[in-house]
Amino acid sequence: MNHVTLASDDRDRPLAALARNRLADALGASDIALNHYRVPLGERLAGLHAHDDQAEIFVCLDGTMTFETLDGECTLRTGEAVRFAPGEFQSGKNDGDATATVLAIGTPRDTGALRVPVACCSCGNDRTEPRVRGGETVLACPACGHESVVECPECGSGDVRAELGQGGAEPVSVCQECGNSWAAR
Repeated sequence: MNHVTLASDDRDRPLAALARNRLADALGASDIALNHYRVPLGERLAGLHAHDDQAEIFVCLDGTMTFETLDGECTLRTGEAVRFAPGEFQSGKNDGDATATVLAIGTPRDTGALRVPVACCSCGNDRTEPRVRGGETVLACPACGHESVVECPECGSGDVRAELGQGGAEPVSVCQECGNSWAAR
């Protein structure tokens, strides 16, 4: 038996950035991914993404989290949970009124195919895979193999995420440095 304690002494302290506590290793859990997050106001767990071979469950332990999908939004409040099937695009964000605490469970633990809903600029395939090549993030197309560098056209930053556009519209690319957004193509 393995045992861990979730830090609770700083629960009311405002956070400046997302805090993640990876629990699977400490518990000796090799078959699942298990993460405990504290999510400050306005922050996201990640950009819009899908794991082709991993289901994910999110349990809202405290606060409010909104999960965006290509089919709309789902809001979780304290004590509620949501499951995303393998291949289902989602992104969790805290647009509540306080820091949120979330438990994330993924199975199987090791996922091979992470996808974002950004179209390939060469063949038009509607999904690409983020990869790091020589310190730069590229989007690789699983259909044709084309790779393109991820870069904000406004400021040149590579810190870009896929998010839903205004009103839950089509996915857009959003620069985390300058806030610029553009069609995710």
